[in-house]
Amino acid sequence: MGIFSSKRKNTNAFFTPAVNPKTLHRNLEFTAREQYKLLRTNLSFTLPEDEKCHIIGITSSMRGEGKSTTAVNLSYVLAEGGNKVLLIDGDLRIPSVGRKMRIPNNPGLTDLLKNINDLNYDDYDFQHHSNWHIIPSGDLPPNPSELLASARMEKLLLILKEKYDFIIIDLPPVNLVSDAAAISKFLSGIVVVIRENYAEKQELDTCMTQLQLSNVKILGCVINDAKSGKGYYGKNKYKRYYKKYYSTYGYTQGKA
Repeated sequence: MGIFSSKRKNTNAFFTPAVNPKTLHRNLEFTAREQYKLLRTNLSFTLPEDEKCHIIGITSSMRGEGKSTTAVNLSYVLAEGGNKVLLIDGDLRIPSVGRKMRIPNNPGLTDLLKNINDLNYDDYDFQHHSNWHIIPSGDLPPNPSELLASARMEKLLLILKEKYDFIIIDLPPVNLVSDAAAISKFLSGIVVVIRENYAEKQELDTCMTQLQLSNVKILGCVINDAKSGKGYYGKNKYKRYYKKYYSTYGYTQGKA
């Protein structure tokens, strides 16, 4: 794919094997890559046209469904499409974006929030490839949910919205903690990742109910780890969710 030019040293290290290397950015198999591009296209139909910057949360009902992998790859294909994109690791409990991308977690989101009143964003180098930037988690705070819902977070997002076309935020699973619901008031919408033959009906029901109660726009569901040759439209286990909640969709063969 190779459309990016990096200003970081040791660029080969960026694409060396990390967590599930075949499921990340330019290492994706052709079918999975095309599905992420389809997701990119479908998002363009569901997001408000009058928004200068779209802030999209990525979450799931439970851990292990591939939400972080989806966040990485969606941000990558959005940047590949010519947008200026920022990926934020907003999972301040068990962050994984830094680990997947082989980058340090510091400085990161919590550093920006701590220094928000005197913040000069240009002092931080979060650029990885031309128009694709990544903010890792930073040090883990004692109060992640409160921090994500804080006036500091709102102020930071207002600053970042002036610099990017898309901001993708990897968030913790909805059913485990309230973080995704807490930050929902700042989001354009949220995408729910569902791992095939992994998430249970009750877990999905609870997840969708919690998101609806938070009044966040559910942009759609992404079916992850779908098996080749099996169209997920025919899966009775998830069919109701496609009809009720989705407006964008896709699948990858990656795992969290």
